[in-house]
Amino acid sequence: MRLRTIVTPLLIAALAISLTGCGAGSNASTRLIKKVTDGQEAEIRNENNNIALRNFVLVALEDGSAVVVGTVINRGENDDALLGLAIPGIQAQFTGVSTISQNQTIRFEGDSANAKAVILGANLKPGTHTDLSLFFGNAGEVKFDVLVQKPAGIYEGITA
Repeated sequence: MRLRTIVTPLLIAALAISLTGCGAGSNASTRLIKKVTDGQEAEIRNENNNIALRNFVLVALEDGSAVVVGTVINRGENDDALLGLAIPGIQAQFTGVSTISQNQTIRFEGDSANAKAVILGANLKPGTHTDLSLFFGNAGEVKFDVLVQKPAGIYEGITA
């Protein structure tokens, strides 16, 4: 009877520790989770605006320029206009669709791109981050930290 009184709590403690362990180490399942995209996201929400920014990155090219990749979605009821984009000290050269109605998008790069934004003389290094600002006619400004990518993989073929 005495052995059972000692073994039972020890067995319960051993089971509790082994069943709640997180598999720590270099192969822990929580350590192997990957983000689907390196792109940054942001939103402008106020009483009259609902602008969503999805999957934004900058692709640094060999000539020192950087190309904006990402999607702007107008989820608000009112039309809005993207007036410009910039990193600290340098405004992007922006062409293409700029006015977006409800549920419409502005897509930078890719097969369904309808706009292009190039930042000349950015001289950014892949693997670093920088602030990217977008300026809207109604919603105002949004600034967020984006990753700088090299023109390889899914970004291969992007040109200024």
